[in-house]
Parts: sequence; structure tokens; C-alpha cells
Amino acid sequence: MSVTSGTKTESGVGETVRVVVHALLIALVIRTFLFQPFNIPSGSMKATLLVGDYLFVSKYSYGYSHYSIPLSPPLFSGRIFGSEPSRGDIVVFRLPKDDTTDYIKRVIGLPGDRIQVREGLLYINDKPVQRERLSDFVGEDPCGQPDSTARVKRWKETLPNGVSYETLDCVDNGYVDNTNVYTVPPGHFFMMGDNRDNSTDSRFLSQVGYVPFENIVGRAQLIFFSIAEGEHAWAFWRWPVSVRWNRIFKIVR
Repeated sequence: MSVTSGTKTESGVGETVRVVVHALLIALVIRTFLFQPFNIPSGSMKATLLVGDYLFVSKYSYGYSHYSIPLSPPLFSGRIFGSEPSRGDIVVFRLPKDDTTDYIKRVIGLPGDRIQVREGLLYINDKPVQRERLSDFVGEDPCGQPDSTARVKRWKETLPNGVSYETLDCVDNGYVDNTNVYTVPPGHFFMMGDNRDNSTDSRFLSQVGYVPFENIVGRAQLIFFSIAEGEHAWAFWRWPVSVRWNRIFKIVR
């Protein structure tokens, strides 16, 4: 009759613990310095990003700051490594008015730019952004009505650097379809949501305003999971009908 020694059992348990600890450390390093998961809680970026999308944000794209490295000391200010965002990038940033809140928007204005909206058309440095009418967006209501579908105007905008994306226009002559000229300060960026009539962004100076470079957490890269609005990711038994399978592993642009 064979007998397993206590030493061998303890060795196996110790090895399992080491593997688990190493895996947790690797995951912590990846989350801290490389990629951090975020989920989309609102419709401000529809139809590019939908409520229920889960995505990875690259922490290294623009370097590191106090806001992109968790538990970093308060004296760690500014940014190290990386480069500045490009016009058209979709970024996660800490809200300047409340630096505990994460927002996700598209970079529209760079330092020194003059930004204005006239009759719903975006102007950058006094020049209108190229805009092309597309077929209407039909789907989960982007205008704020839960549990309903809607048909709204959809446009293709092309920024001066050639980056193109789609925007939604819920209403004509909306609250911020005509604005003053915003002059982006040095070291700051002007952010806008793609769902133009349902996005609290840099157009609202008292709520968001210009975003300092150091407040940027990272660049949105990849949707790794997506579930229909109103559904719960933990309800795995509903995944066959609730998961948006066509959005998984979609590159964010």
C-alpha cells in the first residue's frame, strides 16, 4: 500500500499558492501599466460605443500620470513617457471638476485650437469639418429614453488629420448646436461625445471644460465584451440572447 507523504502534499499546496500569487501579480502589473478594463455606462458615445460595451484602455499610449497609475503619490504630477493624443482619439480621462470620475470622449481640439459649433456643424480654427450625411441610425435610443428604439440622423465627420467617425444628431437646433468660440489652453484638450445632443463634454465649461493632459488615463483600444443595454454581464445564462457577439474584439476607432 502506498502512502502520500505530508511533505509532498504541502509542497503541492505551496506550488499552487505561488502560481496564484504570480498570476495575480502579473494581472496587477498589466492593469497598472498596460491595459485597464472599463465599461460604458451612458450613451454619450453612441453609436461608436454602446451602453454595455466593455473595453480595454491602453495606459501607455500617452505616458503615465498620477491619474493613470493607481495609488501613485500625490507628488507624482505631470506625465512621463508617451506622446500627446492625436485629434480623433477616443480617450478615458478624469473629470477636471471631480477627479474621482472617469469620462470617455473623443479628442476634437488640441492646445491652441479654436473650436465652435454653428447650426450643428463643427468648426476647427474657423474651418468647417467635412461632414457627410449617412442613413439614419436605428437602434437603442441614443436620445435618453430607456428601453426603446429610435431613428435619428447620422453623419460621417472627417477631421483635418483625416480621421473619420460617425456622429448622431438627436434634434435640430439642440442646446449646444450653436456655441461661442472655445480657445483650448496650452496643455489641455477639447473633448466631445459622438452622440452630440446627449453628451456632457468640453462644450459645458462648468461641468467638464478643457481637459488637462495629465488627467488623461489612456486610449480606448478594443471592445472585449458587450451586452445589451439593461442586461447584466453576470447573468451568463442569458448570454446567448443578451451578448452582442458582433461587437466582441472590435477595434475602437
